[in-house]
Amino acid sequence: MSSLYEVVVEHRRSQVLTDAFTHRMHLWLVDLDDLPSFPGIAFRGADHLGRPDRSIRENLDAFLTASGRARPARVLMLAHPRTLGAVFNPITLYWAYASSGALTDVVAEVHNTYGGRHHYLLDVDAAGRARVDKDFYVSPFFPVDGEYRMRVPEPGETLAVTVVLRRPGSDGEPETAFVATMRGRRRPATRRNVLRAMLRHPWVTQRVSLAIRRRGIALWWRGLPVVPRTPADVDRGLGQLEHATSTS
Repeated sequence: MSSLYEVVVEHRRSQVLTDAFTHRMHLWLVDLDDLPSFPGIAFRGADHLGRPDRSIRENLDAFLTASGRARPARVLMLAHPRTLGAVFNPITLYWAYASSGALTDVVAEVHNTYGGRHHYLLDVDAAGRARVDKDFYVSPFFPVDGEYRMRVPEPGETLAVTVVLRRPGSDGEPETAFVATMRGRRRPATRRNVLRAMLRHPWVTQRVSLAIRRRGIALWWRGLPVVPRTPADVDRGLGQLEHATSTS
């Protein structure tokens, strides 16, 4: 059965300008081969990276195949569904499993507020920790450089995800520039729990998108310099999208 996580999300930046904020929301954990069906809720391939006419599972399989990985027997996805016609997922996480039940791959799909999408194939250790070079423009206050250090252990009764951006400081040495965490507890996605979550966090994806934009305006107002997107930044995101779209 699908699950819901009632989560607390914290963002904290510590480079150039110190800032932090926290908000609450809910996320779904679903099996891509057994997607739930609730009124007003939909999981669509068009809302994720890949060909919009294919399912999320088909697009993820295509990405893994293009990356030289075997097709998994099962995939769990942590994400927002399209709710009442709207969706925005800053990060979607996929855990892929072999028929034996062993974890084979973890994928992080990052979306920015400009409509761009990017997949990171993570090489995780036994604790769910991974390092990967930042290769996608997300925040208008950070260039495309540095390294993500993620902790994405398999979700259980609790959820504990951490994303740390390490990038060069004023002395050229790597330092922590940004930390995002998600912490929550799991509940079965019964009709009662789904309705309760939607009432507790109405218009959840719209609120997430609005919160990001409002925070960006506040940081700009406080004098944090904007790093414009370059043509290379745009091509980087579009290139992966086109590759995923063209893969059969």
